[in-house]
Amino acid sequence: MKLPEEFLKRMQERLGKDFPAFLRSYENPPCKGLRVNTLKIGAEEFLKNAPFPVGGKILFPEGEEIGGFYVGEDKAGGYAEHFAGLYYMQEPSAMCVGGLTAQCKKERVLDLCAAPGGKTTLLAAQMQGTGVLISNEIDGGRARILSQNVERTGIKNCAVTNASPAQLAERFPEYFDLVLADAPCSGEGMFKKEPEAIPHWSENNVALCAARQREILDRAAAAVAGGGHLVYSTCTFAEEEDEWQVRDFLSRHPEFELKEEHKLYPHRFRGEGHYCALLKKRDGGRRSAKPYPVKRSAKANRAFADFAKDFFVTMPQGEIAALDDGRLYLVPAGMPAIEVRTLRLGVELGEFDGKIFKPAHALAMSLKGGECKRFISLSREEAERYLHGETLPCEISNGWCAVGLGDYPLGLAKAVNGTLKNHLPKGLRKLKQTGR
Repeated sequence: MKLPEEFLKRMQERLGKDFPAFLRSYENPPCKGLRVNTLKIGAEEFLKNAPFPVGGKILFPEGEEIGGFYVGEDKAGGYAEHFAGLYYMQEPSAMCVGGLTAQCKKERVLDLCAAPGGKTTLLAAQMQGTGVLISNEIDGGRARILSQNVERTGIKNCAVTNASPAQLAERFPEYFDLVLADAPCSGEGMFKKEPEAIPHWSENNVALCAARQREILDRAAAAVAGGGHLVYSTCTFAEEEDEWQVRDFLSRHPEFELKEEHKLYPHRFRGEGHYCALLKKRDGGRRSAKPYPVKRSAKANRAFADFAKDFFVTMPQGEIAALDDGRLYLVPAGMPAIEVRTLRLGVELGEFDGKIFKPAHALAMSLKGGECKRFISLSREEAERYLHGETLPCEISNGWCAVGLGDYPLGLAKAVNGTLKNHLPKGLRKLKQTGR
């Protein structure tokens, strides 16, 4: 791997006698990790039934557990357990923010630069369905990937937005107990994992990233309530984007204080490069916001209620909102009026076309064992067939049902005269020719 000369010079000046060990770390393959999704399954239970070997725990630099494990499996995303949302593949160092966010109040949380969703799913696991999480991504394509990961992992209390930091800061001044800003950066810490980024590195790009991060941090600060926290993170070694960025921020925002910071180097930590800092806001109020304006449709609600009687053990709790396009959402308690572009709001229940209600894949993925009357537990072989889009035989009365690997939902199906019609969205199905 050929690293930029200017980058190496910078690192040698910074690390001194540690530089040779840092350089040798690039001879090792990138570390792989996963986080067990404790919204769906406990870590112990997952480890007992993991479909591939799982290694040791990933520990925060201070020694705390952060719910992650090292793995060596190259195709961990191809297993039925992954489709069921039981784990999230995440680079080990990227999990380090979990040690900081675990210390914070999380009644109202904003993940400001959230795609593809690793830190959002970490926050959601820590929140365990309580409070409100707004997960934002400014890039439309990446926001859709974020939304898919929120759906797969069964997060119920999250809205996925596609807005700028400035829009959210203006909409929610002094509102959030915790704002996480995992800012776009020069990516120096990921050169081993993403070598395609190396040709794009330059001193100029570091400066451009630092300027952008400065603006993001200012917007993030405006959204933090008095007594709340701001967690800032990057995957770079550049001091201009890390320590110096935070010191500069504190000079502009004396209402914040630095509580803790960590710099992870690959020769000192079993993972790639990362930086994270925990800042607390001393002063200021905690503003309220208008509640989400729930629109109702009597016909749609009746159609859903008829479906629900046959499908659920107990009706799901929450306000049912009808969107103008016919989709119905279960709005989390405490969700504010968002008023920026929103891709996902709580759990998508399904769609009402004016005559019938058709349940959504997200509804199935939000279920837990015992919540659904009509649940079909599949063997691993049957689960693979379902994930490839095949129909299956069944011995259940006609109607909608959820299917899963054991007790863990994979999606929806419809029983029709002894045949289980597959309703897994085509874009989520495994492709036989690639083994995905």
